[in-house]
Amino acid sequence: MSRKTLSGYRATIAVAMSNYIEAGSIIALATSLSLWQSHFGLSNALIGLAAALSANAFGAAAGAMIGGPLGDKYGRKFIYTYDLILYMIGTLFVVFAGQTWMLFTGIILTGIAVGAGVPVAWTYIAEEAPADGRAKHVGTAQLAWSLGPFVGFILATALVPLGLLGSRIIFAHLFVIAFITWWVRRGLAESDVWKESNAKQVAAGAQRRGFRELISLRQNVKALLFLFAVYGLWNLWASQAGIFMPRIYETAGVESATQQNLLQVLVWGMTVLATYFGFMRYGDRVSRRTLYAIGATLAVISCAILAFAPGTIPALVSFAVIWGVASGIGAQAFYALWTAELFATVYRASAQGVLFFAVRIACGLISYALPTLLATRGVPFVGTMMMVFLIAALIIGTLWAPKTEGKSLKEIELERYGADDLEPEAPMSPVTAPVREPAIH
Repeated sequence: MSRKTLSGYRATIAVAMSNYIEAGSIIALATSLSLWQSHFGLSNALIGLAAALSANAFGAAAGAMIGGPLGDKYGRKFIYTYDLILYMIGTLFVVFAGQTWMLFTGIILTGIAVGAGVPVAWTYIAEEAPADGRAKHVGTAQLAWSLGPFVGFILATALVPLGLLGSRIIFAHLFVIAFITWWVRRGLAESDVWKESNAKQVAAGAQRRGFRELISLRQNVKALLFLFAVYGLWNLWASQAGIFMPRIYETAGVESATQQNLLQVLVWGMTVLATYFGFMRYGDRVSRRTLYAIGATLAVISCAILAFAPGTIPALVSFAVIWGVASGIGAQAFYALWTAELFATVYRASAQGVLFFAVRIACGLISYALPTLLATRGVPFVGTMMMVFLIAALIIGTLWAPKTEGKSLKEIELERYGADDLEPEAPMSPVTAPVREPAIH
């Protein structure tokens, strides 16, 4: 397949499927945790460990630290040659899991594959998008991320009578989607932005600018801290809502698996609508600071309902609607957009990897503890704790949101780094290079 047959918005859709697969993995596990727990006789601690090692946390964190730097060194397309192969192997382990070790192996492999692919996907989409339509293109990834759980919970609801077999079927559907996506992606062209940057580096015989510069330049450090605060604090709740929401509903008094799944269908249906009619329609046309503030405020309100309102169906439906809309125009969509905009091309994917790693590690620690917290302290305590995180994300994101709308990535780089900092750094000759003490490794 040539570049002509897979370019523009079609390429965006193909790459955005990483997000469908990521979110689908989380939801497939979320809807089956209780079934696996009963089938293998697992403790709450082991269930927390499974969630922590998954695409929701540590597994994705490890993959991000691998995929991000490799995407900067060898190109964005390089990652797409291998990540979904690993993902498909992982899903097969889960589909045919007959012992606990097979389940955990599948969970870990799918997590690593997701972590390697998603940050590079956000990078590729932003680099290939037009300056006046970058939010729309990045929003496509957010839309795919929303569709994954939406479809996953519909399948889970329909397959409830099949028990654990139904969960295996959901993972099998992810294998099929991953294979189709991998096949289509073979026709992807490399990112033009990365090719131009890499060509300059090679022509100048430059030393590759990497992790040390990423974490030492003032511009980068400020951006890393800002984005971790926005995405990390929000995701401490969002990640748990993604994988443990059925368990939270059960603790709140909704014992029917069908009702739990239908509430989640409502959440993700609202997220799909808010992403398309909110973020994708207006992310390039209105103040992003204002749009972010609206989404972050709705997230706080939804968590307040969960924490302080009685655990009745009307209250939980209100939570589902408000949280769904908040997620559609919330921190993840802006994080994917701002992370691509605030870092230079030479380490844009690495920055995504570092941030994704840090956020997923934090989510993993919370995931490990959450089942026990729910069992011992209840929904009001957990809801209040998460609401504090969301309030902090609201304040930080609203106060320091960057004004990057309408500008090309090259223009933003020039503003943030200056022309001199963007030039490749040629290696010094032995004659002119200063004498340095040997580095301690």
